[in-house]
Amino acid sequence: MALPDALNHLLNFVAPAAWLAVALPLLARVVLVKTGAKTVLWAQVAINFVASLAALGFSLWYFGHDGTMAGYAAMVLAGATSQWLMQAR
Repeated sequence: MALPDALNHLLNFVAPAAWLAVALPLLARVVLVKTGAKTVLWAQVAINFVASLAALGFSLWYFGHDGTMAGYAAMVLAGATSQWLMQAR
């Protein structure tokens, strides 16, 4: 596989985790107005990205390929759990 193809595959693998990591803290600020998190926005994005990417990586290892609905559900669950833990502080 050529380098541009490998980079394309890698970026397409991490894109859902990146979008979710950005969307969760922004939506939490709109929905949970009264309970603001103590962590700054960029740190929330970074923590959510790592948690979501770990769930996608585990899904890739477990199922042998990416793009499964169970993997995406695990990604959302991991990202939402990390956001919830940051909101609970």
